[in-house]
Amino acid sequence: MSNDEHTAPYGGPQNDAAAKTPKRIRTHHLQRFKDEGQKFAMLTAYDAMMANVFDEAGIEVLLVGDSAANVMQGSSSTLSITVDELLVYAKSVVNGVHRSLVVADLPFGSYQVSPEQAVLTAVRFMKEAGVHAVKMEAHAATAPHVKAVVDAGIPVMAHIGFTPQSEHQLGGFRVQGRGEHAEKVIDDALSLQSAGAFCVLVEMVPAQLTADLDAALRIPTIGIGAGNASTGQVLVWQDMLGLNNGRLPRFVKQYAELRRTITDAAHSFRRDVVEGTFPGEEHGFSAE
Repeated sequence: MSNDEHTAPYGGPQNDAAAKTPKRIRTHHLQRFKDEGQKFAMLTAYDAMMANVFDEAGIEVLLVGDSAANVMQGSSSTLSITVDELLVYAKSVVNGVHRSLVVADLPFGSYQVSPEQAVLTAVRFMKEAGVHAVKMEAHAATAPHVKAVVDAGIPVMAHIGFTPQSEHQLGGFRVQGRGEHAEKVIDDALSLQSAGAFCVLVEMVPAQLTADLDAALRIPTIGIGAGNASTGQVLVWQDMLGLNNGRLPRFVKQYAELRRTITDAAHSFRRDVVEGTFPGEEHGFSAE
């Protein structure tokens, strides 16, 4: 048994499929999950505290997404966030985990210019933030960028289908890969696999296309708005836990209503302060 594995279950009952649960999730474990027909979960994270919660819950992969521009900075798109800004979030997430694989997005404009630019940006995320892999929105024409990063020793998760950094080129938030366009999505995925990507994230495509992709690829797939045929599934954590009060995509399932819980708590705190019941004697210090 390797040092990366132990026989005790993580966050659940022992079973034959989970006889060896990794102490630290690495890219080859995701490949093993696909090979053995297992699923894994992925959530976004942007700070150490929430990353630690998800890590303890057994979430296998944490994505420091450029979605931080939306949910942390209030921007209407992912395009505005910079490398320096995302590096801070990424380092915070790395500091909060012991087991999860941490993947960071390469922000818009930080890798598209050339393979060399992609390598330089990816290196910064590895050296300055300590992430374990990077994610790049890519297609067949940018496969050389992915290959260059992989050749530099940096694992790459490729992102295809609807790619938010290309929202203006794609005509907004639209489902991709319908009809005759399905073949291009599969060709893109195969090209990125050949370039060395360890995983392909596919967003907002028909469920059948995801099934075809997962069957065509040797490497794992992760879906978001792409049906349940992929090896993994990812959601933005604020959507998943009901913190976002905006319009939710149809593919989001809310597992809690944290916005209501937090709002009620904040109301209670304010009431206690206004009425003078907080702080009480038990919250203060004596003169002795």
